[in-house]
Amino acid sequence: MKEDERWMKRALRLAEKGRGRTSPNPMVGAVLVKNGNIVGEGYHARPGGPHAEIVALQQAGQEASGAVLYLNLEPCTHYGKTPPCAPQVIQSNVNRVVIGMEDPNPSVKGSGVEALRRAGLNVEVGILERECRKLNEVFCKYILKKEPFVILKVAATLDGKIATRKGDSKWISGEASRHLVHQLRARVDGVLVGIGTVLKDDPKLTARIPKGRDPYRIVLDSQLKTPEEAEVIRASPSKTIIASTEIAPKDKIEKFKKKGVQVLLFDEKEGKINLKSCLSKLGEIGMTSLMVEGGSQVNGSFLDEGLVDKLLLFLSPKMMGDPKALGIFGGKGVSSIQEAIALREMKVRRVGEDILLESYFEWGSESCSPES
Repeated sequence: MKEDERWMKRALRLAEKGRGRTSPNPMVGAVLVKNGNIVGEGYHARPGGPHAEIVALQQAGQEASGAVLYLNLEPCTHYGKTPPCAPQVIQSNVNRVVIGMEDPNPSVKGSGVEALRRAGLNVEVGILERECRKLNEVFCKYILKKEPFVILKVAATLDGKIATRKGDSKWISGEASRHLVHQLRARVDGVLVGIGTVLKDDPKLTARIPKGRDPYRIVLDSQLKTPEEAEVIRASPSKTIIASTEIAPKDKIEKFKKKGVQVLLFDEKEGKINLKSCLSKLGEIGMTSLMVEGGSQVNGSFLDEGLVDKLLLFLSPKMMGDPKALGIFGGKGVSSIQEAIALREMKVRRVGEDILLESYFEWGSESCSPES
């Protein structure tokens, strides 16, 4: 068991190398071990590229025969952009396969394990399953619900303020926290803000780190007030999505489309864009992860509707002491402690001069829960 955990940890470290590069596919690492030595290993690097187990098998060659294959995720049995992996694992004559977790994909779930066992292989499932689920929490939700995994990122003072009463928010968090946010942007498919943030701060919402992959930028803008020269558009029109409604001026919609900007129209809910419909559409176009960097009202709307999976709260060692300064959430909230929104799996760590609180919402999908 200790040896199995040792090699599964290596598979997880390999899988991590694909973070931010494999969407909409999961992150997968594979290690082939024979007589206590690695004879092949690999990870899934990009959609359409070879899967982790195939990379490892190719590296091992004839040495794969009689080896033990460690995978953090069950091998696939269906044709996608690449042929199924389970048959190739069987043909390699490995002696044993150790799998971290079953693939939650309904078209795979359990069939890869079953195929391996039918072929006479010794298969064990569930080694470091909790760690494997956490690694692919985004994929787990997306593949079952066809909606992006939603991360709410907030930078606030110790007294829970995200801007002064005049709207000044630069900079609440420290340099180390801001650098981490750029890393996070490079790992998610999309970053979402409200029109208020665009009009006030005119952010680029790009991943300004070496070799950083810029996410899509989504702006919630029911009346299409986004300026044509806004930074989110200038930075990359083709990676900007404006979520609006039928009241948006038709001529402005056409102007944006000519620039390459996607304008998606949604129905209203209490005068605002229907967020559930918006998430469904983003999932439909292949967006698996979304980081919300909105202001107070956007944060409150996502919270009120129970649409956040994970919270990243950067707390700065500053205080405003002003009851009129802008708080983290501007939604309806709750009227009693019994109704308070529960969080789980809370972790706290230092990021430079700030504190980062990472937690999951109790209502989150069990399929992507590290505890499930």
